[in-house]
Amino acid sequence: MTTNPEVDAYLEKKAHPMTAEIQLVREIILATDPGVEETIKWSSPTFLYKGNIASFFMNAKKFVSLMFHKGALLPNNSGLLTGEAKEGRTARFTDLEDIATKKEALQSVIREWIELQDSEA
Repeated sequence: MTTNPEVDAYLEKKAHPMTAEIQLVREIILATDPGVEETIKWSSPTFLYKGNIASFFMNAKKFVSLMFHKGALLPNNSGLLTGEAKEGRTARFTDLEDIATKKEALQSVIREWIELQDSEA
């Protein structure tokens, strides 16, 4: 798993009240597949694999909110993603225990995105 120093610096400077939770979600996503990368886009840590996967919604302070930009395209077999927007879906995590409980579901969604992108190549 390789982290982006730009994202490290952003999170350190941001001093979000849920930094530990954000870091854990970040580690899970980056460890799911070596092709997944991260950057700062739209003033937020964003994950990429042949396009934008998801971005943290950094204004949420009492939970971790991860917006999957094209989440409506995913089968969402895990049921992790919620929302009714035309394209986007959201995953929400309340604490470290919740993240641990949802780890496999999060990895499943990331793999679904990778399979979708690879099938279009």
